[in-house]
Amino acid sequence: MNERILIVDDEPEIVRVLRGYLERANYTVLTASSGPEALRRARTEAPDLILLDVMLPGMDGIDVCRTLRQSSNVPIIMVTARVEETDRILGLELGADDYVTKPFSPREVVARVRALLRRSQGGLPQEQSLHVVGDLQLDVARHTLRRGEQLIDLTPSEFEILRTLMAAPGHVFTRLQLLEAAQGQAWEGYERTIDTHVKNLRHKIEPEPSQPCYILTVHGIGYKLWEG
Repeated sequence: MNERILIVDDEPEIVRVLRGYLERANYTVLTASSGPEALRRARTEAPDLILLDVMLPGMDGIDVCRTLRQSSNVPIIMVTARVEETDRILGLELGADDYVTKPFSPREVVARVRALLRRSQGGLPQEQSLHVVGDLQLDVARHTLRRGEQLIDLTPSEFEILRTLMAAPGHVFTRLQLLEAAQGQAWEGYERTIDTHVKNLRHKIEPEPSQPCYILTVHGIGYKLWEG
């Protein structure tokens, strides 16, 4: 069955263009034009990915993302016309996996959708299935993470970043390398989004996020995982 993409936008022309490109790429497209409708369709129709506009009537995309993340790890790409970096980063801090800014190339959006869906479906077949560092256990085949006995929910991008780090403890990865792991391609100008994903990961896995012991910053380069 074709993957189902929920487009949430109140601009009919944008919906029309994105629907056309996504359907030509063999995706099934669902649509919603407001925040409440987006939540309703996400809950009842279980899309595989959501393209979520920030500016929506009734309930903005930021609040939709926040609400969805309380019960779902569905991949989310935020779509925003806002130019301030703080506005874009806010969506990532709430659990969005990626963002694109208007005006955008529909082909780029489709490429991002394809890359995020591919990454959300698990690791590569030849990869070691279970990574263990300290009390962290990441099961690539089952797409799960445990800290001790606790099951920790991760977004697709968070999972891929942690999978990359845990596969090579002590190895220093640049932001661009981690961005490529998370999104399938290192989109120019987006590498700083990795900092936000790492911040979210630390809040989920670190005993004290302000003093991380697992994901360590290598200043001027990127990040590495504690070697144990």
